[in-house]
Amino acid sequence: PYHGPSARIVYGDRGDVELTEAEAPGDDFLASLTADWEQAAREAEPLGVRVVNSRTGLVVGAGAPFLKPLLLQNRLFAGGPLGSGRQWWPWVHVADVVGAIRFAIENEAVRGPMNVTSPNPARQRDVAKALGRVLKRPAVAWAPAIAIRLVLGEMANEVLTSKRVIPKALRDAGYEFRYGELEGALRDALGR
Repeated sequence: PYHGPSARIVYGDRGDVELTEAEAPGDDFLASLTADWEQAAREAEPLGVRVVNSRTGLVVGAGAPFLKPLLLQNRLFAGGPLGSGRQWWPWVHVADVVGAIRFAIENEAVRGPMNVTSPNPARQRDVAKALGRVLKRPAVAWAPAIAIRLVLGEMANEVLTSKRVIPKALRDAGYEFRYGELEGALRDALGR
């Protein structure tokens, strides 16, 4: 299977809408680029190649890039919601990334878009709270959206936008997630 771009990019900002593989890509630049990328991969299908476009969420694992700034924030006792904190963050444990890709390789019925995300996406504030519990730190410091935009510029959209991504294709095909709950995934990733 083809391993493609992130579930955080392809759908764009969709608020509270549950996003399965059947949803159309978003309309911003990165979502359009991702849709073009997936279409280019599908051009191999007429040649008899089974194509699976995996759309991966924020990967939770040792050294995960998205966790690094959150860990620093918590170590400084400044953990808490970013922006409104209501935005959905699709996440997945690294063991389930590997497991889902292996499942797709071994299962001929899996084809097309495949969201590689936990079946239980979390709101950003819940990510902050779970991380605070795992690290035994308070998670009450609020970072307003304007401050995040000043610090991160255009990258702030990745922190502040909402994508409630659901792995319907994987669930329908029978994949069983090892880490369906965020706190357990964080504990494993951080060795706690």
